[in-house]
Amino acid sequence: MLTMDDIIREGHPTLRARAEKIAFPLSDEDLKLAHDLMEFLENSQDEKIAKKYKLRAGVGLAAPQVDASKRMTAVLVPDEEGKPPFFKHVLVNPTILSESVQMAALSEGEGCLSVDREVPGYVPRHERIKLRWYDLDGNEHVERLRDYTAIVVQHEIDHLNGIMFYDHINQENPFFKPNDLVLL
Repeated sequence: MLTMDDIIREGHPTLRARAEKIAFPLSDEDLKLAHDLMEFLENSQDEKIAKKYKLRAGVGLAAPQVDASKRMTAVLVPDEEGKPPFFKHVLVNPTILSESVQMAALSEGEGCLSVDREVPGYVPRHERIKLRWYDLDGNEHVERLRDYTAIVVQHEIDHLNGIMFYDHINQENPFFKPNDLVLL
């Protein structure tokens, strides 16, 4: 089981490297990695387990964050009404095929399991994306995502490209809001 001790922190070179594409069929090592990434997210969103193991809640965890420079990320966006997850997938070799002109940002800013400090500011991202990824069996999926889920997926894909969320924040004016930026 992954814990916070398994997650590398900002400053580690793996977080700034472009992750390697994964070949199919997945190796046993890659299958275990996929399982471990999703299990961490499930555990981090379970109040009792998270408290017991001192896990910070997460909705996404990319392989580079556990020092595996591979193009794989788990995403677990819960439904706001406590129903089954709205978006729960391990994305292998994800690619954004298209993105909206409309930009959006989370009103409270973004956080990251690899960053142990608050970094205030808006993180502009595309409000809608068209995403292609492969599941653990190598099946291709194409899906349109919007709003919070699109933001989470873009954050995770950034990890696969060596980009941290705070790289997107306006350094001179962190809360600068262009007129066309939608706050979620």
